Amino acid sequence: MSTNLTVEVVSPEKRVWSGEANMISARTLEGDIGVLPGHAPLLGVLVDGIVSIKVADGTSQEFNIHGGFISVSNNRVSILGESTD
Repeated sequence: MSTNLTVEVVSPEKRVWSGEANMISARTLEGDIGVLPGHAPLLGVLVDGIVSIKVADGTSQEFNIHGGFISVSNNRVSILGESTD
């Protein structure tokens, strides 16, 4: 099992952030989720709120997402925000 997730945060206008991470926290219609390496495939609808990324270098990134989707498959996470701050 890989020890990192490959993550990409995008909006309709641009790629907001990409890199390697240890964990993702996000809020979906079904509730709060945490994604770690080895997570089962997932497609979720994001609600307005903070997406938190624990970056592989030990830092954290937070994005204020306004709607969108999260996709998880084979240690790759795509966060597609309708808009991001």
